[in-house]
Amino acid sequence: MTSAPHAPAPDPSPDLSNSAASDPASPLARLTAPHGVRPALLALALGTFTIGTGEFGMMGVLPEFARSLNITLEQGSLVISAYALGVVVGAPVIAVLGARLARRTLLMAMLGLFVIGNVGTVLATSLPAILVMRFITGLPHGVYFGVGALAGATLVDRSHRGRAVGQVLGGIMIATVIGAPLATFVSDHVGWKAVYAALAVLGTLCLLGVGWFLPRDMPDRSANPLTELSVFKSPQVLLTLLTAAVGFGGLFGIYTFLTSALADVTHLSAGSITLYQVVWGLGMVGGNAVGSAMIDRNLDRTTIWSLAASTVFMVAFSFFMPDRLPLLVLCFLVPAASIILSPAMQTRLMDWAGRAQTLAASLNHAAFNLANAFGAWFAGQLVGLWGLTTIGWGGALLSAGGLGIYLVTVALARRHQPPTA
Repeated sequence: MTSAPHAPAPDPSPDLSNSAASDPASPLARLTAPHGVRPALLALALGTFTIGTGEFGMMGVLPEFARSLNITLEQGSLVISAYALGVVVGAPVIAVLGARLARRTLLMAMLGLFVIGNVGTVLATSLPAILVMRFITGLPHGVYFGVGALAGATLVDRSHRGRAVGQVLGGIMIATVIGAPLATFVSDHVGWKAVYAALAVLGTLCLLGVGWFLPRDMPDRSANPLTELSVFKSPQVLLTLLTAAVGFGGLFGIYTFLTSALADVTHLSAGSITLYQVVWGLGMVGGNAVGSAMIDRNLDRTTIWSLAASTVFMVAFSFFMPDRLPLLVLCFLVPAASIILSPAMQTRLMDWAGRAQTLAASLNHAAFNLANAFGAWFAGQLVGLWGLTTIGWGGALLSAGGLGIYLVTVALARRHQPPTA
């Protein structure tokens, strides 16, 4: 049974009975933060906030960016695609090449690459050069998020892994509430380059924070590319990634057309649209916090609930789109239910990836970026055929698809035990 390892421990002391916690050579061996667990988790979360702001901030920066280069919005949107491509390429490649590096070293290297990419973005003067810089900036995204989640999990006992992972990944949720709107404000009043200059400075502070607060872990000298690539032989890992790639697509599909739907179907003013977007971001923050605690109690049940509730809420989203008050509530409930899938799948991969923890964790974020791309494309097809009111139905279809995949995953898992890390 896969749910058994996630039952709450009666003893609050660290659970070292699992080999992943007791074996110092294990990729999941528990470490002691020299300055305390909370500052270390905060340093990791600040990194996900900074990188998340760079990812989501470009959507608000795009109009000013296109105007400054005298290009169309369609041409300017290529920078978003370039970043996403960097994430998809960088996650597996860097994870495999960096398998023997200590996690602290790898995280600092990823933040350094993030800083370089943002400095290059500021210095670039043509669209092709900026596209290259955004691709470079996207390369460390998946590895930092995945390895950061692993590093956070090693700072706490097994019964608190979900909450630790949720705290680390919570930075990207906060980025949607604070970072992205702030990036838009700075772009409109100072210029888009000021946004990326600020991100370079903040990334440098994150690098210093990770170096200071995270414990010095030992590199896994036994790791090699073949060890990491063995993760592709695990049906449970592949099905978990597929659950993320399909089940999370609905959230991205709705979010892509949220502003247009609020303006053209709900008929909200610009100020009201901002309020609904803030509520959406708060839903992500709240869902991540509550869901992370639920994961520590029962991961499988939490995942099934997340996908099932998302399906229902997304259907309601389309149904109530013309009605302002119900839709405001749903702008909180849809992301709150859906976002739980992020820490849930990240935690589940820790159980099934064996010694290929780095690649599996990094691939999780590549899967979510595929969900982003496919979800937005699928929603766009529905909007083109039947209008904006269909985005909720499309999202529900993808969430239901993810639920079906996960139910098969759980059924197959009952026949096997997770590999020893």
